Amino acid sequence: MTISDAQLEVRSTYIGGFVGQLVSASLWLASCALTAWASRRAGIAVFVVGGMFIFPLTQFVLRCMGRPASLSEGNPLRELAVEVALLVPLLLPLVGAAAIHRAEWFYPAAAVVVGAHYLPFAFVYGMRMFISLSGVLVATGVVIGYWMPADGPLAGWLTAGTMIVFAFFGRHGVAGARRAR
Repeated sequence: MTISDAQLEVRSTYIGGFVGQLVSASLWLASCALTAWASRRAGIAVFVVGGMFIFPLTQFVLRCMGRPASLSEGNPLRELAVEVALLVPLLLPLVGAAAIHRAEWFYPAAAVVVGAHYLPFAFVYGMRMFISLSGVLVATGVVIGYWMPADGPLAGWLTAGTMIVFAFFGRHGVAGARRAR
């Protein structure tokens, strides 16, 4: 299997990141809502615990849509996709350290980590869109974290909104490429 064939399978299987980004955005929205209307601790707990279920929920939604939910065994990008996905939980202690220092930094720091984790997806999916998504999320986290830290949850709301917008960009890009073929 060539790299371009492997990337095509990733794009086709995961609909250009559409389902995964919507699942992730839903988690961010739930977390931010709990932070706003219940407590920061509840919002962070939902973010951390719920984050462990993003990929299984993505697979569940794909199966409910009647689609394949994982890459073929022969896809050389399969392991890389798993490794890239594991970046977020491995970096959550860093987000936690930032939040211990200043609670308002939780969402900005998480936006930076999640944004950075999207950068390698540009290669995995063969879609430059992920470079832009990465840049927007990292910039959101940095700008709010440094210059508007009291508005930290705003980074969470903006991250969720950005992911929703880019989910539809990815879906549209995959559908457009399918029509062109």
